[in-house]
Amino acid sequence: LERPNFFVFTGGPGVGKTSLVRHLQAAGELVVEETARAVIREQVDAGGRGVPWIDARLFGDLCMARDIAIFEYMAGETRRVFFGRGILDSHGGNGVRPSPAIIEAVRRYRYNPTVFVFPPWPEIYETDAERRQGWAEAEATFGQIMSRLPALGYTPLVVPTGDLGARAAFVLARAV
Repeated sequence: LERPNFFVFTGGPGVGKTSLVRHLQAAGELVVEETARAVIREQVDAGGRGVPWIDARLFGDLCMARDIAIFEYMAGETRRVFFGRGILDSHGGNGVRPSPAIIEAVRRYRYNPTVFVFPPWPEIYETDAERRQGWAEAEATFGQIMSRLPALGYTPLVVPTGDLGARAAFVLARAV
């Protein structure tokens, strides 16, 4: 299932993906917020193990299942859609070797070949109860994503740091 109108935002924690997703939504764009935070909240509330700091594999599987359901639900959408992360983020995410199910999902569900990658940005980075990764991990995640995307058949495009308007203009000019 190839959807060239589905654009993924990815990057480490605290790099501005969610802020830009919400900015684009306010401007009338169709968006999907990342599933990771919802999975973390649900698992914490239920006392579950599917959080990255307890069982990263289970966490990845839960995110993947939710991302697949969203992809399939939106598969008939013809407008462009911006995703705050996607199925491909479960492939090797949190340092976990991808399961056969994740490998198959990444092969089967294809977004636009250009993936918008948000680089580490110390001026806006912060942790919270759901985002526990330290700065060193945020930097390492960027490098991992940049090397993993081409191996998955995607072209990474780094989104420059700057104010939301400039970042939105950069993305919108290239999401065609």
